[in-house]
Amino acid sequence: MKASEIIARLKDQFGDAIAESFVEDLHPRVHVAPENWRKVAEYLYNEADLAFDWLACLSAVDYVADDELAAVYDLRSVKYNHWFCVKVITKRDDPKIPSTCDLWPAANWHEREAYDMMGIVFEGHPDLRRILLPEDWEGFPLRKDYVFPKHYHGIPGTYETDWKQRADYPN
Repeated sequence: MKASEIIARLKDQFGDAIAESFVEDLHPRVHVAPENWRKVAEYLYNEADLAFDWLACLSAVDYVADDELAAVYDLRSVKYNHWFCVKVITKRDDPKIPSTCDLWPAANWHEREAYDMMGIVFEGHPDLRRILLPEDWEGFPLRKDYVFPKHYHGIPGTYETDWKQRADYPN
């Protein structure tokens, strides 16, 4: 099924819940708000002639200038060999998106990574905790305004030291 047909189906089914659509883009997609994501996801997964049964990737994006974060879901139907994308856009100061782990099991780790790196809370996730960083890490390192710590438990976090001035630097 072509992206234009998928978008038309989504607009017919959900109307204004589809905030924007980009059929001619190199990455055809629709944008939805978090409160509409779950019903759109279920439709894409359960509708027999769509059958988006594989979450290929979930990426998080920081739109710091717009004060928004987004989760980008790249979906594929193995049965029909069609691809589509849904971008769920949320507020940066309180980023919450419903989990889709029960639909696409791969979402479990993808959502944990987006939580760990960007701070998006996936409501209903069965085990939402850091996956790459230690539990006591402060902040979300892939946000554009993140300030990397100079030290973490005594370990240097930056190379701001002039290493050639250190006594243990090999000359």
